[in-house]
Amino acid sequence: MFLIVGLGNPGDKYVRTMHNMGFMTLEKVMQKLNKSIKKKECGAKTLITNVNGNEVVFAMPQTFMNLSGESVKSLMLKYKIKLCDMLVIYDDIDLEKGNLRFRKQGSGGTHNGMRNIIQCIGNASFNRLRVGVSKPEYNLIDYVLSNIKKEDEDLFSNVLDKAADFVIDFASGKNIDAIMNECNSYKYVK
Repeated sequence: MFLIVGLGNPGDKYVRTMHNMGFMTLEKVMQKLNKSIKKKECGAKTLITNVNGNEVVFAMPQTFMNLSGESVKSLMLKYKIKLCDMLVIYDDIDLEKGNLRFRKQGSGGTHNGMRNIIQCIGNASFNRLRVGVSKPEYNLIDYVLSNIKKEDEDLFSNVLDKAADFVIDFASGKNIDAIMNECNSYKYVK
């Protein structure tokens, strides 16, 4: 069984913010799978479904970003998820807009949601898909909680669509190194 977690903040005012790239990626995945995430458990909205023969839990923690680890830990324990079978999707200011990065492990960096997950589960050896949002020109908190600018809507729509493809590849059991090679060479070009 796989656990795929998209990070974001719940509530209408955060729906289209830079910090909700994980939620938005899972929304694209749901469109492609013709499914929806509705069940409430472990502090998250979830969907348990089958993707190409694999049982998958898709989750959107509702604990707000900085406490995402509480929900992730609960889901891992409930469904007996191994670290290698988990993928977390989130925004990254250290990547340029239009870039994606897939890694098997790493630190939480400057991302409070990722740092909280690592702290709660006591391990950083899990897969992650980072969606580049670029470094802010102003206050970091204001930036990540700001809505996507009109001029960036097409870029993020295309990038999140591609990110959703990599998520489905992971859920389908595709080789991690193959996903990583393809994902890490991707760059959105108008």
